[in-house]
Amino acid sequence: MSNLSELIKGRKSFRTFDGEYISEEHKKALAEYMKDVKNPFDIPVEFVMLDAKEHGLSSPVLSGEKTYVAGKVSKKPYADVAFGYSFEKLVLYAWSLGIGTVLIGGTMKREAFEKAAGLKDGEMMPCMSPLGYPAKKKSIRESMMRKGAGADSRFSPDKLFFADKWGEALPQDNEFSDVLEMVRWAPSAVNKQPWRIVVKDGIYHFYEKRDKGYEKPKTGDLQKIDIGIALCHFVMGIEDKGKTVEVEINDPRLEIPEDVEYIASVSIQYIKYR
Repeated sequence: MSNLSELIKGRKSFRTFDGEYISEEHKKALAEYMKDVKNPFDIPVEFVMLDAKEHGLSSPVLSGEKTYVAGKVSKKPYADVAFGYSFEKLVLYAWSLGIGTVLIGGTMKREAFEKAAGLKDGEMMPCMSPLGYPAKKKSIRESMMRKGAGADSRFSPDKLFFADKWGEALPQDNEFSDVLEMVRWAPSAVNKQPWRIVVKDGIYHFYEKRDKGYEKPKTGDLQKIDIGIALCHFVMGIEDKGKTVEVEINDPRLEIPEDVEYIASVSIQYIKYR
């Protein structure tokens, strides 16, 4: 995937499609890519492509879609974060082919999708996404949904990225400001942007700032999935610079608000020689 920054900023959530199946070439490329989409937590996420007509699948917030992809993961600690990370890698790859997506976690007949995806005991299917070529014109419903969620806006960097302690804004001329901008533009459920990063001693500590009213259902924690998406943008952005990273669960025990939860820490390792 070339020009990662443009790919991330250009990708949007699409709910209106042209009514055509994706090409066989693109279908094969996606099938090959989704065989092994890794994440830093070594938790396998299995993806399954589903034909809407064959399985009788639909969503009231979508139109013109012919194909879906569902993701499955074992129920275990950090499964939600790993799921979001791997799904976002797949979403960005699909967009590099011109294929539109949108993660759907609630507005669907969940039982039908879980049956079609072959969900087993001990697994969960947090989200699915349509796969299709975006229609030239959005439906009125989609336009209203995007406007209502403020989908084209994001929090300012000083609200998301901190230096040394919670609430102390990270200088915007920091070494990886361009990568953090990729994080800032990560998509999230209802555009809540629950990720926060505290940079201390050169390590990037990721936190979840939970919104009131969000529960933690057995089908997956949407806000932790969002953290996985943001983490994916950060790691891919750093790796795109020729560096490697190490993702660890090593809580620095910083003083944080009650509605905040530590997720993971990222240290930047060394420059790759090409």
